[in-house]
Amino acid sequence: MRKGRGLGGEGREGGGGEGEGKPPRVTDSVPRDVAYAGQVTTPEAEQPQSVSSDGAASRPEERLERAVRAAEQALIEFEIAVETFRVEVENFSRLHHQRLGPMYARLEELDAEIAEAKAARTGDPEDLRVAQELRARVMPMPSVEELFHGWMDGEGLFPEASAMLTDQPVRPPQRVRPTEEARRLYRELARKAHPDLAQEEGERARREEFITRVNAAYGRGDEALLKELAEEWAAGPVPEEQRPSRSEELYARLDWLARRKELLAVIAKDLEESAIGGMLRLAPDDPDRLLDEIAEQLLTEVARRESELAALRAQG
Repeated sequence: MRKGRGLGGEGREGGGGEGEGKPPRVTDSVPRDVAYAGQVTTPEAEQPQSVSSDGAASRPEERLERAVRAAEQALIEFEIAVETFRVEVENFSRLHHQRLGPMYARLEELDAEIAEAKAARTGDPEDLRVAQELRARVMPMPSVEELFHGWMDGEGLFPEASAMLTDQPVRPPQRVRPTEEARRLYRELARKAHPDLAQEEGERARREEFITRVNAAYGRGDEALLKELAEEWAAGPVPEEQRPSRSEELYARLDWLARRKELLAVIAKDLEESAIGGMLRLAPDDPDRLLDEIAEQLLTEVARRESELAALRAQG
């Protein structure tokens, strides 16, 4: 396994001063001077007004474009840091399960056996309840759906499964016979909205999408939906929305980048605060050594509980 790095994707070396010895966090990789939409209200608020090479003040759109490029680059770096750490957490979690999973399972089995031995000796109802709970953790009862996947659920056998077990044919789906009105609506819509009547590609695509819905409604015999589709066609295509200005597009882009950055920050925080993430923070440069230390502790605990179980059985 590749050794885990710090949460920012790179290990810190040397250095002194404030923060020495602390593993970096994913959020450390985000530049602090990037303006996101949540911090921008007007073009003038983003940065001091710059001057072009000919001495003229730059357009507001130019300043916005620079802010967007900077925010995009910062977001890319942050995504790389978060994804790097996510992969390391996932790899370490898999290795943790492979190496320590059997030890945890042995401890759970010993807990159940110790509780069962105590319950058998005392006969106390509380001891019996605890023993049953611990045994259930070791051997969870599968659900009906898991045992009979595709055959039955909590409501009983599926119709297809019942038919197969009783050598009866599976009932075919019920045929739909559209009403006369549904047939009339379908023929009318097919004549009016047929894609071959389009003169432009955009109009053809609109007609193909509409006819697909018409065919689906007719196939189900849905007369009410066919009437709604007839009204929709009679109303004509929805007018295109007015395109936003270049400044509006840039502000929208900044807003999206800010929201994306906030989402990634939440993901990074969850990774850092997870059990596996916490382990990686304890030994970012040598997680394998950490696994060895945990394994030694688990083996010691297994030996202790085996001795306890042996003593209980000797008393019984």
